Amino acid sequence: MSTTSISPEPLMTRSTDENVPPLEQGDCLNASEFLRRYDFTPDLKKAELINGVVYMSAAVRVDQHAEPDSFIQGLLFYYASKTRGVRSLTNGIVRLSPDNVVQPDAALRILSELGGQSRIGTDGYLRGAPEFVAEVSASTVSIDARQKLQLYRQAGVREYLLWRVRDNAVDWWTRDADDEFELISADADGLHRSRAFPGLCLDLNALVAEDGARLIDVIQLGLASPEHAAFVEALKPKEIGSKT
Repeated sequence: MSTTSISPEPLMTRSTDENVPPLEQGDCLNASEFLRRYDFTPDLKKAELINGVVYMSAAVRVDQHAEPDSFIQGLLFYYASKTRGVRSLTNGIVRLSPDNVVQPDAALRILSELGGQSRIGTDGYLRGAPEFVAEVSASTVSIDARQKLQLYRQAGVREYLLWRVRDNAVDWWTRDADDEFELISADADGLHRSRAFPGLCLDLNALVAEDGARLIDVIQLGLASPEHAAFVEALKPKEIGSKT
């Protein structure tokens, strides 16, 4: 009885082209050239263009990024799944301007046909700032807390959540009356509530402690609030078409 061996499928990598230079840390590029090199750089894990300069991330550690990131992703997905017209994103490329292309760990956006400020381009990348952005930061905290904070504010992001893992701290900024970022303060119950996405309610102490049960209880509390019901109703009259 003969047997046929099946070779494993090769791992998918980006195409290579000897005429396209590889993307390297510190390159000074515009968004179009950055994305061209990004697509032709094999085995690239993550790179971003901030104010025309390329930044490349180190390997992801489980305790300092992967596990904390899973909490953020789960909470934002759960909120979006209960909020018609809102989508959650994971590590998607966002083209903010001719000199800025970022890849936030997580984001929430309102669909463009419902008045959202971002749209999916023909290249599959997001164009324009999502309303909410989150970063889980360990080795990149100096960039995330400075350059990215200013970039997200200037680009029109309405809220920015930064989990500084090594510091056991979370900062959550929202826009004030002067269109500047200010930190969201805890309410009398010790909870932080989004202004851009009513019903998005978090216990930041539970987030740092990675207390999943408490986080689910709190976000369910927010989703059951009159503020969330009013937000969903405000999105409801407009017809939702394709995921653009």
